[in-house]
Amino acid sequence: MSRATSVDHDALLRRHGVQVTAQRLAVLRAVSDRPHSTADDICNVVRAEIGAISRQAVYDSLAALTEKALLRRIQPAGSPARYEDRVGDNHHHLICRTCGRMVDVDCAVGDTPCLTATDDSGYEVDEAEVIYWGRCPECVAATTSHHQQTAKQEQDRRV
Repeated sequence: MSRATSVDHDALLRRHGVQVTAQRLAVLRAVSDRPHSTADDICNVVRAEIGAISRQAVYDSLAALTEKALLRRIQPAGSPARYEDRVGDNHHHLICRTCGRMVDVDCAVGDTPCLTATDDSGYEVDEAEVIYWGRCPECVAATTSHHQQTAKQEQDRRV
């Protein structure tokens, strides 16, 4: 599902045999509008849209939609699970160690070659999850600016 196109979430749920509820529709919209959000972030967005909803109802909706492959759950090390509606391809993620921002990155070797392990130990591989860690351009720029400012202060202090 692309956020660039208008998605009929109601029809999407029906096509996948998922009961259409206001909660599930709101959760789908929230994830579609804010990919890589945590369950808590999604809960806040859904509450702002439809009013009272329990945190458990949001978690249940996320679980049901993930089980039906309408959403993808990503859980990077040291981070709460995040959700996105880009499913059905073998893309990966870049995560900033400083601010936690996560962005999609296409598989460097195509759609399915990542699913071919050099030694699969007899496993039937159906998904590969690759996460690249580093710092986003904004955090790199902020750090560089901070280092330059600190160096200038040190130089001024010596004079």
